[in-house]
Amino acid sequence: MQDEERVRRRAHEIWEQEGRPEGRAGEHWAQASREIEAEGDSPATQDDAPTPTAPDGAGSTPAEVAAAVNAIGGSHKA
Repeated sequence: MQDEERVRRRAHEIWEQEGRPEGRAGEHWAQASREIEAEGDSPATQDDAPTPTAPDGAGSTPAEVAAAVNAIGGSHKA
């Protein structure tokens, strides 16, 4: 029941941030539910360490870049 109250409060915040539009309560509730659910992930299962990304700016990890290069038959130093 505590989560339902958190969802209600978050949905209300979303509604206010969007200028209090009419007829979007379901959308706001769904968005709030997703946000609260995402927060509910156990901290023990979350990895707080940053994931190194390749300098290509695309957000790919070095392992992802190497795998992609290998898949097309090239070579890449990670």
